[in-house]
Amino acid sequence: MRSVLLFSFAITAIGAAQAQPAAAPTDHNESVWIRNIRQITRDDMGFYRAGEAYFSPDAKRISFQAYPQGGEENYQIYVMNIDGTGLKLVSTGQGATTCSYFSPDGRRLIFASNHLDQRPAEPPEAVKKKLQESGQRNYSWPFFPGMDIFEYTFADGSLHRLTETPGYDAECSFSNDGSKIIYAAMRDDDCDVYICDANGKNARRVVKAAGYDGGPFFSPDGKRIVYRSDRKGDGNMQIFVNNTDGTDERAITDDKVLNWCPFWHPSGKWLIFTRADHAAGPPNYDLYLVRDDGSQMLRVTSDPTFDGLPVFSPDGSKIMWTSKRGGLKTPHIFVADFVGLNTAGELSADAKAAVPGKK
Repeated sequence: MRSVLLFSFAITAIGAAQAQPAAAPTDHNESVWIRNIRQITRDDMGFYRAGEAYFSPDAKRISFQAYPQGGEENYQIYVMNIDGTGLKLVSTGQGATTCSYFSPDGRRLIFASNHLDQRPAEPPEAVKKKLQESGQRNYSWPFFPGMDIFEYTFADGSLHRLTETPGYDAECSFSNDGSKIIYAAMRDDDCDVYICDANGKNARRVVKAAGYDGGPFFSPDGKRIVYRSDRKGDGNMQIFVNNTDGTDERAITDDKVLNWCPFWHPSGKWLIFTRADHAAGPPNYDLYLVRDDGSQMLRVTSDPTFDGLPVFSPDGSKIMWTSKRGGLKTPHIFVADFVGLNTAGELSADAKAAVPGKK
């Protein structure tokens, strides 16, 4: 399925990338930020690996993607209670899926699937050409050309197709008022950010720059969006914030490392994301906070294995992410109390004391 090295939002390449991770810093204390860490998906649930999880609006349930034990090597979408009970498959079990997200009323779930058109994935031509010419490390996603966005209704278990435009449609999430969906779409060999009505109609492209742009989310107030981009074409991702018209783009990171999977804090003042530097060999993937204007960046995790795909609960009191900590052979989902920020986005006393220059 993957003809190039794929670093997927679906965490396919985590195991290879973390074969010999960089050593964790000895002066970093995770407990300043996260406490009461617990693993909530496991192999004995029937999963070979699991990740990219999202909270329901009441934070009592989660949705996520996982490889079934002994099944095909494509993710399927599941929902369960946060205590591990009530596990349910909500995708069809056919084809590939990714990127689930609850509606604000908790009654529906959107996700991307290619079960109706299971053509194999291929990287975009620009990526293939670059790999052939440069031979450098690069990251790409499996852009399934038949992938569309679907809506699952919990009341009756029905599945409704929302997008039907030819090409990859995925990486989807709702606005907080439930009126819009933001997603990534591949058109004319370029992946950009689109916004449509909650019923899939009236799609409009809001990020138009050349190069991959994806993984978008609305800000809590619905006035801004965040997304990741390989704008420089160097195989690294940078984080951008924009307005919903796409007319006020601002780079939040601008460096030579991978800055990946940003997600808003409910205050709208911070973003949490995954950061890794591949320049010096196998890196340590860890979670970081950055202010919404890029003015301050703070490290959250420092475990010597993979930590990625972080999201906050709606009130910001919990964080959920994908990790291989604890000696896991394959990644699973973890949740913890988040104590570094309050709901208003103010640093806790312990976090302030841990920030260089803020003693």
